[in-house]
Amino acid sequence: MILVDWQLQDRVRRGFIKLEPFDPKFIQPNSIDIRLGNHFVWYDKSDEIIDPYDGETVKSHVNEKNSDYIDIEPGMFLLAETFEAVTLPDDIVATIEGKSSIARLGITLHQTGGWIDAGFSGTITLEICNVNHRPVRLYAGMPIGQLVFYTTEKAEKPYGAKGDAKYLHQKNATLSKYFENKKE
Repeated sequence: MILVDWQLQDRVRRGFIKLEPFDPKFIQPNSIDIRLGNHFVWYDKSDEIIDPYDGETVKSHVNEKNSDYIDIEPGMFLLAETFEAVTLPDDIVATIEGKSSIARLGITLHQTGGWIDAGFSGTITLEICNVNHRPVRLYAGMPIGQLVFYTTEKAEKPYGAKGDAKYLHQKNATLSKYFENKKE
């Protein structure tokens, strides 16, 4: 079941869902708006192949900056953080969705990583692309997306209880840690 505005307000007030910082003005009928943080990471243009099992290639040719805004060039891929940190209990999951007004500028908010497991805690790394023909400026602090929350049965092993929870308590835009997986 998708939580609605009054349920979201109640779950946050009682501490079941934690958003830090939290501003009730961002509660929508079926979601809570989240804002763009100020940490950005992107890859330089290079012919070097990124091998998901090789951490050196994942971490090479990378730029990062903290800034009040970033200009995203056409075709650019960028990782960014959410301003809010999110903590979910073991019976609520969330998805992150883009805001229509931002999508209409040609900005995609996430590629495929829009799922936030029960038991997750940390900022969310956004996988942003500009599919427009023109650069688009994004500002830290602007509402960039929305979290949709779903109730579930209690997870037997929520994300925070997993031994391989690579992104638990992440802060800042975080590169892939796929290389921590064992290649079989």
